[in-house]
Amino acid sequence: MLRGGKDPYWKRKAKSVVEQRAESGTLYDKRALEQVRKGVKQWQDTVYKEWNDRAPGERKDVQTASGIPLKPLYTPDDVSNADYSDQGYPGVYPYLRGVYPNMYRGRLWTMRMFSGFGTPEDTNRRLKMLLEHGETGLSVAFDMPTLYGYDCDHQRAHGEVGRCGVNVSSLKDMEVIFGGIPLGKVSTSMTINAPATVLTCMYAGVAKKQGVPMAKLRGTVQADMLKEYIAQKEWVYPPEAHLRLVRDLMVFSSKEMPLWNYISVSGYHIREAGSSAVQELAFTLADGFGYVELGLEAGLKVEQFAPRLSFFFNSTMDFFEEIAKFRAARRIWATVLRDRYGVKDKRSLLMRFHTQTSGASLTWQQPLNNVVRTAIEALAAVLGGTQSLHTNSYDEAWALPTEQAVEVALRTQQIIAEETGAPAVADPLGGSYYVEWLTEQMEEEAYKYFDRIEAAGGLLKAIKAGYLQREIAENSYRLSRRVEEGKDSVVGVNKYSKTEKEPIETLKIDFRAQRAQTRRLASVKKMRDETKVNATLARLEKAFEKDDANSIYPMLDAVMQYATLGEIVGVGRRAWGTYREPMIL
Repeated sequence: MLRGGKDPYWKRKAKSVVEQRAESGTLYDKRALEQVRKGVKQWQDTVYKEWNDRAPGERKDVQTASGIPLKPLYTPDDVSNADYSDQGYPGVYPYLRGVYPNMYRGRLWTMRMFSGFGTPEDTNRRLKMLLEHGETGLSVAFDMPTLYGYDCDHQRAHGEVGRCGVNVSSLKDMEVIFGGIPLGKVSTSMTINAPATVLTCMYAGVAKKQGVPMAKLRGTVQADMLKEYIAQKEWVYPPEAHLRLVRDLMVFSSKEMPLWNYISVSGYHIREAGSSAVQELAFTLADGFGYVELGLEAGLKVEQFAPRLSFFFNSTMDFFEEIAKFRAARRIWATVLRDRYGVKDKRSLLMRFHTQTSGASLTWQQPLNNVVRTAIEALAAVLGGTQSLHTNSYDEAWALPTEQAVEVALRTQQIIAEETGAPAVADPLGGSYYVEWLTEQMEEEAYKYFDRIEAAGGLLKAIKAGYLQREIAENSYRLSRRVEEGKDSVVGVNKYSKTEKEPIETLKIDFRAQRAQTRRLASVKKMRDETKVNATLARLEKAFEKDDANSIYPMLDAVMQYATLGEIVGVGRRAWGTYREPMIL
């Protein structure tokens, strides 16, 4: 999948999922199905037709957000080829119904709230506030200079420090962010990609200073560079260089940080860029298979690294399509790892994923409506079997969230967990004719995309040629046109709109953060040993020059000597250069 080839596997799998399952038998009695078909036809010709004749005006173009046409009714006939072995049980292959046998009856999903803004001190206070309010896992977002590997005093950082996340320029900043937070007792997710290796080293450095062994650290770093070229566009180096760093992190973490999820394969940003749910499903899993092949190329066994691959999905407003997407993702992942890559270890077949409610679905018009949107999207994620969940705040279409908005978002999860009864049963919508049919449709369309990607020469070539990017751009345009033409409604935007001046209070980040960070960085540079810093950077440069060397070890040394983020990333810029993506439209 990553490099491409002539493996016919994807072409075989692109054959209709329904047809393949028909070969293995059916869950339903054929005579009973015939009665269902007759009943449906009679209902359509009489009850349904008579109703529409009396009350004309029914919509004729009803479809999911991905454009899958929908009928008004689903029955056993729509899933007549289903064999229960294809659905199975929670905690049992193919994990369609959940990765754990008792799901939320044993343990609720991890509740994470996106944190990170302004200075490290600001973020430290927010993290502690969330822990006090019942958050069960930390999640840290970083500002644009950090995401691109620039220090706070770089000219390109001017005006952006602390604006859309917390700023980190050196190990000292990470020490402040996690001050008073015992890293051996919490799980931390970090949304960072291009400099993910550097931030992982900084996190490990803070733990070392706290006396916590790296082997005990739990959490996730995003590190998914393939999706950067597909959707989010926050890269530093050419794709091959970033994949080299991901490989080094996989090998390092497998040996030194066995509880650390070193890649969170992210469909979230693919969806936020305008993809459909089908495209999010297909492109995210294609990335996942690419990282499997990257680990194999590095000489690792799948059982060594697959259990530490996690996924990150979006949950947006098409409630049932989102649930079907999550269910299909688990079955595809388990099936392909077992059948194509020969994986036998059960832990390696489990797709564990984090979900975030959709930022793109939030509107700046009538922002309190976003509380409802987030609740619906969060419930879809829970019914779809997520292991971790972040709920967006109602004010995020305006700015970074206020404490009040964050608390409402966290309470949304807690209400779902404590009051709705949704966690009582594993896969509560399993067996729904509509949900099972839609799950198969999502799966079938995903396999078709895998076949097209393979035919394009593999994932890397498809990305460099702009194929995936074009697919997303065309879908984004399709969705925008549907809203503009009134085919799809967005309450408060193209329907039930009204004029509002300043409906809510927002969080404002001023230049205080930039001034404070610049002063701290200057202080760090004064106190450190420049000779040691330069020596560690030189060793890192030599590691970058040798493809068979693991760069994480000298990178960790450089971090511990307080080499800055910009200095470390700059070594890579000199070694590998930068990258310009192809024109896609």
